Amino acid sequence: MKCPKCTCIDDRVLESRTLQQGQITRRRRECLECKFRFTSYERVEEIPLTVVKKDGGRVPFNRDKIITGLIRAFVKRPVELNGLEKLAMEIERELKAIGPVEISTDDIGKMIMKKLLKIDQVAYIRFASVYRKFEDVKEFIKEVNKLSTSTKGGLKHE
Repeated sequence: MKCPKCTCIDDRVLESRTLQQGQITRRRRECLECKFRFTSYERVEEIPLTVVKKDGGRVPFNRDKIITGLIRAFVKRPVELNGLEKLAMEIERELKAIGPVEISTDDIGKMIMKKLLKIDQVAYIRFASVYRKFEDVKEFIKEVNKLSTSTKGGLKHE
């Protein structure tokens, strides 16, 4: 590591700490030449995710788009923004763990819907109505009926 004061490349590590759940290593260093102390940060270089859109276009993964969709799904629902950010981070972590560098919007949507189903059925239906692009009330009712199998027959459409 090059000293920021004298540019010497000889230093010693005084202290190391891991940050952000082991994602970053912070090191306090001392230059052996001028005795200047400085801090360095090490992090693993991640391979960026690419999202394959329905039209075949490719764009970099953007967690903020997931958060925006979740915010819309959870309007007036009992959940805090912090919880939605954690959910988006969890989804991103799982996507990266799967392994492919490219992932389709369809696969991302399915993963989100699976998680929403466990958290809040209203948010699930809201997200599904946009994600699956319901064309009419029948499709919406069909999805609600899947959720309400334990009630008396679900919704009726005339």
